[in-house]
Amino acid sequence: MAANRVIIYGGKGALGTKCVQHFKSKGWWVANIDLTANDEANENVIVKLSESFSEQAGQVTADVGRLLGEQKVDAILCVAGGWAGGNCSSKDLYKNTDLMWKQSVWTSTISSHLAALHLKHGGLLTLAGAKAALAGTGGMVGYGMAKAAVHQLCQSLAAKNSGMPSGAAAVAILPVTLDTPMNRKFMPDADFGSWTPLEYVAEIFFSWATGVDRPASGSLVQLLTSGGETQAVPAS
Repeated sequence: MAANRVIIYGGKGALGTKCVQHFKSKGWWVANIDLTANDEANENVIVKLSESFSEQAGQVTADVGRLLGEQKVDAILCVAGGWAGGNCSSKDLYKNTDLMWKQSVWTSTISSHLAALHLKHGGLLTLAGAKAALAGTGGMVGYGMAKAAVHQLCQSLAAKNSGMPSGAAAVAILPVTLDTPMNRKFMPDADFGSWTPLEYVAEIFFSWATGVDRPASGSLVQLLTSGGETQAVPAS
């Protein structure tokens, strides 16, 4: 069995798939948690759709517990999420806010509990925030609220008595726009040179997971891309 193990929450999405491939290429054991299986992963935990957070969280937690038993993992990468717009006058405000909460806050909260239960001492938990949520997001209030909650969770996990394993780090990435097929489809005229490549994110996760240039726990790390070059810059 591989010496190193990682759980990727959202491992069937664009970024998640890239992370599964990257960690597998390095010889790691990879488990995917998502609504559908990723055949490239070693194991899959399938999330059942539910309108109840406690029900869905309980199902995922129980299934991961059965999968791992007493085994600990080196890293948990929460790359689940999505985007929906709408200001406070939008007819889709409630629906989109509900969706953003499920995709970002539910998954991040579950990942934090999985970290408390299954992450090794000195391990890594990553969460998916957004640079936009460092300020007001008038045209996408549900998205902004959800991502701001993820930022707050990340900082709470670094605080005393957070329940995280000793020496473990929680770090949130705050991209602007990720270079995904879906984003290219819906924004075909955008400046792709300002979008962060998925390969960059997978590589920086691997570096942090192996202790290379890992930010301090609680860090909110902006991913700023210009002219095809990306820098990881802590939010002040």
